[in-house]
Amino acid sequence: MLNLERLRTLDALARHGSVSGAAEGLHVTTSAVSQQLAKLEREVGQQLLAKNGRGVRLTDAGRLLADHAARILSQVELAQSDIEAQRGEVVGEIRLSAFPTAARGLFPAVLRALRSDHPELRVHTRELEPEDGIRAVLRGDTDLAVVLDWSNKRLPVPGGLAKAELLDDAPDIAMPAGHRLAVRAEVDLEEFADDDWVSWPEGEFCYDWLMFTLRSKGIEPRIAHLAGEHHTQLALIAAGMGVCVAPRLGRGPVPDGVRLVPVRQRMRRHVHAVWRTDADRRPSIRAAVRALRAAGREMDAP
Repeated sequence: MLNLERLRTLDALARHGSVSGAAEGLHVTTSAVSQQLAKLEREVGQQLLAKNGRGVRLTDAGRLLADHAARILSQVELAQSDIEAQRGEVVGEIRLSAFPTAARGLFPAVLRALRSDHPELRVHTRELEPEDGIRAVLRGDTDLAVVLDWSNKRLPVPGGLAKAELLDDAPDIAMPAGHRLAVRAEVDLEEFADDDWVSWPEGEFCYDWLMFTLRSKGIEPRIAHLAGEHHTQLALIAAGMGVCVAPRLGRGPVPDGVRLVPVRQRMRRHVHAVWRTDADRRPSIRAAVRALRAAGREMDAP
């Protein structure tokens, strides 16, 4: 009979594409991964892996068994979900991820609520950018991810994932207090055509959104500085290094010398949670979604 943990290891290798990636996803050593896969090959009597440069690749038999492993593990997830739902208790462990401003703006209230209402639930959190969060949920490395998209640029949500809206976030434009537009009640993006911009790092979803949005306004943006943390971006604005988009969720104190002005054509970040549909009935997932929605309502409250 095939060993479930060895199938889980093969599935992790197929999803991550390498022994080291599988080890990281499973929180074990690379040696443990190699040993499990060697035992699995002996169990099935076929070669599942072949050398590929410095790494490995799945053989035809390996890909066939990996496809079966994914389906088997999905059924195991469904079985666990159904058992937990029948018991109706919020216990065990749940792994949550969120992009940085959501982690800062939502997780403290969510974790307090879950600890108070469900003391036997162990919650683990980590920061992941939206696309990485979705990949982690699909791989099974994270149970639920808080992600975002924009009103004019959607983030595709693959099949097999459920989704819950949490809140809409209306960012402002941050500029030095001495900026020519700092006294305005509202601004248009076109008015910043000649300004330097402070942006998220290249390759991130929000960087792509910023480039897409400014170019749609006829602006070829001058990206002068890249910073992943909003606090770093605002510090650069305070130093007079340009302007940036400043979301309200998780923003915290604004440095002296920075002025925040709303955009006339409202930009919206849509913040939502995603999880695997085969885990939909897990009480822990439902409890986390309730806590996230409650925290989102608090953020939306005037």
